[in-house]
Amino acid sequence: MGEREQAGRLPGEIVEVYRPPLRREARDPREIIEVYRQPDRREVVEVYRRPVPGRRADRPRPKARSRRYGLYCFFLCVGLLVGLTAAAKAVEVLRDQLRPETEIVVHERTEITIPSWPVDQGAGLAVSREPGEILTAQEVYRRLNPAVVTVQCLTGEGVSIGTGVIFSEDGYILTNHHVVRGGSECYVTLDSGYSLDVCFVAGDENSDLAVLKVPPEELALMPLPALPSAPFGDSEQLEVGDPVYAIGAPRRLRGTLTNGIISAIDRDIEVEGRTMTLLQTNAALNSGNSGGPLISDRGQVVGINVAKYMSDWNRDSVEGLGFAIPSAQLERIVNDLLKWGEVRPEPRLGVQVVTDAEGLLVKIVDPGTAAQRAGVREGDYIVAAQGQAVENTQDLFRVRRTLYVGDTLTLTLRRGGETVEAVLELDEAAE
Repeated sequence: MGEREQAGRLPGEIVEVYRPPLRREARDPREIIEVYRQPDRREVVEVYRRPVPGRRADRPRPKARSRRYGLYCFFLCVGLLVGLTAAAKAVEVLRDQLRPETEIVVHERTEITIPSWPVDQGAGLAVSREPGEILTAQEVYRRLNPAVVTVQCLTGEGVSIGTGVIFSEDGYILTNHHVVRGGSECYVTLDSGYSLDVCFVAGDENSDLAVLKVPPEELALMPLPALPSAPFGDSEQLEVGDPVYAIGAPRRLRGTLTNGIISAIDRDIEVEGRTMTLLQTNAALNSGNSGGPLISDRGQVVGINVAKYMSDWNRDSVEGLGFAIPSAQLERIVNDLLKWGEVRPEPRLGVQVVTDAEGLLVKIVDPGTAAQRAGVREGDYIVAAQGQAVENTQDLFRVRRTLYVGDTLTLTLRRGGETVEAVLELDEAAE
């Protein structure tokens, strides 16, 4: 949902663009402003002048057969029109696809040359398992909006505009990778209108996440001692129907709040050729919302908005189909980026499990894997992993997200009436 300026304009459109310079000493704190003046829309009047009576009195009267022929032509045209309309709708349905909400989908320049910030500085993203109290929409906005920023990056194609969320008081910001892709300079605008230069820490194109950092010299110019930060909550506690909110800068309208519900959980969607498992919401998302927070009614960030369904035939014909990266995925990915500058793969366990009335059942043990070597059997029930109680697949995946290739995993199993332990040597990466 990052947005890039385009060279082409509508016929007759007059555009005035004000873009603040990126240099601090000359920067005006106002954000980008575009003023559109459309030409006056005047009515087009068609005048029908009747022939003077009597001038064509000698014209022969059309025959009845000619009228029938005209009627046939009329119905034929109507049929063709209906057919073409149906065909257009069919083409629209076939061509519907999910895209990050950005006005430029093909990026010729993908290298990020934004000034960098070093990794492994002790920073981290924490996701709370405590839900907190339910808040009103006004309370959610007052608490979260100060931690939401508008991200603007200078690229070879113009300016890419998206949204970001501050997750630490010392200036670490999370946004989408496609917002900063191809960027050479970048700055963020706070809800107060104050602008700050930012550095690029790390990003991952597959997960479409990137981390930015406000350098200390920029923070020193702030009137406040620290930046406001947003709390992150556990997306695995969400259920379909739960209310959510989105804050961002759609179409450059900074600080816009929209609301909706969780429409689906764990929705596998293909985005630009890769499959992502996302939260689905009907909260309105538009150009500029990319990288912004999806917020629960507890005032916690539970996702990062990344995409919406659009139609190639009619960009405005699909509504209420937005998607966000779940916070349960964010914690590992962001902390990997902060520590190593890249996302390290999760380890493969080698079991296929299902949840039934008795717990988490091992249905299949893949041959030659860590689970088979550790003695895990089909029909076992996984009771605990690394000492943490396990009741469903989400519990097991939560433990796996804390592990890396080379680590060991201790599973507590219920086998018949006995309790046994299996220690898995995780020497293989998950696909």
